[in-house]
Parts: sequence; structure tokens; C-alpha cells
Amino acid sequence: MTLDGVAGSAVEAALAGEISKSQVAYTYLRDRIARRDLGPGYRLVLRTIADELAMSVVPVREAIRRLEAEGLVTFERNVGARVAMIDERGYVEAMQALGVVEGAATGLSAPAISAADLDRAAEVNDRLRALLDHFDPHAFTALNRQFHSVLFESCPNALLLDMVHRGWAQLSGLRDSTFAFVPGRAHDSVAEHAHILDLIARRADPLEIEIAARDHRWATMQAFLDSRGDGAARHPTRPPETP
Repeated sequence: MTLDGVAGSAVEAALAGEISKSQVAYTYLRDRIARRDLGPGYRLVLRTIADELAMSVVPVREAIRRLEAEGLVTFERNVGARVAMIDERGYVEAMQALGVVEGAATGLSAPAISAADLDRAAEVNDRLRALLDHFDPHAFTALNRQFHSVLFESCPNALLLDMVHRGWAQLSGLRDSTFAFVPGRAHDSVAEHAHILDLIARRADPLEIEIAARDHRWATMQAFLDSRGDGAARHPTRPPETP
């Protein structure tokens, strides 16, 4: 990364004694987060940022603490500082809703999904699996959407399909990639994809397919909650059985 004009001017002002270096680092990072140059989950390495701004790590650390107090940055033990999820509550609510409507759309789509569609989805899942060794959360998220699109686009209910599309659009505005926060979830996600494809291929009951697709979406949401220390706020994937 290189300094943009605004950050460059701020550094010059700091050198002239007009503003503190901590303020320079704060403004630089906050602007880059606002522009989405540094997306949710991006790891903020103090030394790298300090080198970019030609200063020591002390003012950068102060700036990051300020951003953390504002909720723009989170700090995790053994991980360090990361750009925070833009709207954590909104993300969880959107994932809950999308799990319901996408699960239903996938179940309704299943009878119309052809062998060619299944092959196409399996090929995308193979590409997802190939990313696991050299994980790129952004590329994984893009391919993940391609995979799921194959499974729900044949939904015969136009209103339900529109709700799925709106759910995905809402999520794209709430986060860059959940997998940047919980990269370990990607391995389970690929395995769950294969399970859903198997259910569709053997023409399982559409309700079973719906539940599998919904549980898959909610498992990603739960992994995020667990990573934030909110594991107690677990959302059951199925209602309790009545005796």
C-alpha cells in the first residue's frame, strides 16, 4: 500500500508539529476503513502501518485503541487487531433470515436441478476446496455465492427467490467476508456443500434438503458468534422434539 494524498498531507502536518502522529494514524486508518480499502477481518499489523506512515508503532497503537473504542476495530488474543464487522447485529439477523428463505428456495429448486447443474456446482465446490490450502477469504466468498446460486436459482416461487436475492445483497453491505473472521469454517462449509449436493443427487425429500441448506447457513453464522465470544447465544437449528 502507498500513502494517498490525504494521508501524505497529514504526515507533513504532523512533521510540522500541527497535529499528533497518533491523529495522523487514526485519520489514515479510519479513512481506509470507511472506503473499504481495509475490509472487515483485515489484520492490522502495527509495524507495517508504522512503516507506511514513517513513524514508530507507538502512535499507531494509540490510533488502533481509539478505533477499537469506536467499534471499528476488534482485538483478539493471539490474533491481534482486525477491522471489525460493520454491523454485527445486522449480520446475524440477516443470516438468520437468509437461512430460512434460502433453505426453502433450495428445497423447492431441488426437483428441477439437472445433472448438469449438479456437475457445475460440484466443479465450483472443487475450486473452493482448492482454496483451502492457500486461503483467500474474498475469493472463497465469491465462489461460495456461485455455488449456492446454482442450487436456488431454479426456485419456482418468484417472491421467495427475490427474498433470497435481497438477503444476499443485504449481507454484501454488512460484511466483506465472514470467512476472514472464521477461516476454519471454510473446511466445514465445503464438506456441507458436498452433503447438500448428495441429497439433491439422490432425490432426497425436499424438506430434508431445505433443512440441510438452512443449517449450513446458520452454522456459518454460529461460527462467527463463537469467534466473537458469543457462543452462549446459540441459535438452535431445529425446534426441540415433543415427547
